[in-house]
Amino acid sequence: MASKNSNDIKPTEAELEILQILWNNGPSSVRSVNDIMGDKKDVGYTTTLKIMQIMTEKGLTKRNTSERKHIYEAAFPEKAIKQNLLNKFIEATFNGSASQLVMQLLGNGNPTKEELEEIKTIIDQIENP
Repeated sequence: MASKNSNDIKPTEAELEILQILWNNGPSSVRSVNDIMGDKKDVGYTTTLKIMQIMTEKGLTKRNTSERKHIYEAAFPEKAIKQNLLNKFIEATFNGSASQLVMQLLGNGNPTKEELEEIKTIIDQIENP
């Protein structure tokens, strides 16, 4: 039975790659998705088809079968899935502390001046709604 709640969704790396294509390009055929994936790596059409069929069973995608060529689309908005995955990652890796995640990112990364200004703007918007 397909899940109806984005909090229940746990896409694999391959499923996330397909979802990203669907979010960027909108509803697409398996051939279209496979062609885009093929630009980055060697992947067979039947492999892409099978993954997308499984994604539909899991509730990650919806399939329109009204035409000869089946069209798939993401079942959830990009923001909902990414927020859910990030929340799970923060909980599992940083004991639920977003500040620890941010400090880790800033400490290990090399943020540009523009990125730091953007972060400051976000913090200001949170502090002064």
